[in-house]
Amino acid sequence: MHALIQSTIQTLQKSKVLLSSLADSDLVNSNVGPYYSSIGTHVRHIFDFYDCILIDGNNFDLTARKRNKTVETCCNAAGLYCDELLNKLNQLGQDELERHVTVLDDLGLGTIEIDYTYAGLLAQANSHTIHHYAIINYILNGLQIKIKDETFGYNPTTPKPEVNHI
Repeated sequence: MHALIQSTIQTLQKSKVLLSSLADSDLVNSNVGPYYSSIGTHVRHIFDFYDCILIDGNNFDLTARKRNKTVETCCNAAGLYCDELLNKLNQLGQDELERHVTVLDDLGLGTIEIDYTYAGLLAQANSHTIHHYAIINYILNGLQIKIKDETFGYNPTTPKPEVNHI
């Protein structure tokens, strides 16, 4: 399996660790400022992005995501959605990564078409997920919830703090 697909799967699997650490009430809690968004809204956003790009074809409209609201409120539903996405990622082959695709997105000035490779789109999804994990990590901190993944919310290129051994 190609390293890009493996790393994307590894990143998305962190959602399973997150969801297994939460109650539904944690998923919907939007009490942490300054934006007062919930973990569930970020999880749903991440998953809907993948759902939008893990389809057959060469045209992907990132403005037409599913927006599966149940995922925002139910850890079990979110876990099942994540499993579906992971299954689709596991079925990708290297030949698919090389194909040229057209992406529709709104970057602030209306919908535009962007030429990508599928690998580029998948790499964008992976980075997008890590970005939202960082926001979720901020919310977790505000809710005083710890999960069993010390790297959750950190980009792999983030320098690791040095530990002083005495």
